[in-house]
Amino acid sequence: ADFQDLLCRPASGGKHKAIPLFERVAAKAQEWNTGGNIGLVIGATYPEELKRVRTICPDMPLLIPGIGAQGGELALTVRYGTDARGERAIIASSRQVLYASSGADFASAARKEAQKLRQQINDLLADLAHD
Repeated sequence: ADFQDLLCRPASGGKHKAIPLFERVAAKAQEWNTGGNIGLVIGATYPEELKRVRTICPDMPLLIPGIGAQGGELALTVRYGTDARGERAIIASSRQVLYASSGADFASAARKEAQKLRQQINDLLADLAHD
């Protein structure tokens, strides 16, 4: 928060309202993304900021960590993080998969957790398509 919420002049300068640094970074990334080769990382634990970045960068790929143990809400992450087609978001839930089991069944338990998360994401995307 010391940096991401730091107020900055908007790119247009002038008498426009100051904006948080994360918005300025997103706008600059969008400006530079002429080759479609830029993506951003936005934490799922900041859903309003995620929503704002998606608005600024409607087609840019977003890596979104923070689901599960870190407290990010999956439904808001899918709603705010995906693009207009329900794509361009890589939702990461490392601990949920990594710590699925500490036993000999680790591989199958991790696979089960990953599949469960994928199904939850797909269900939420289907719900969004009906909205």
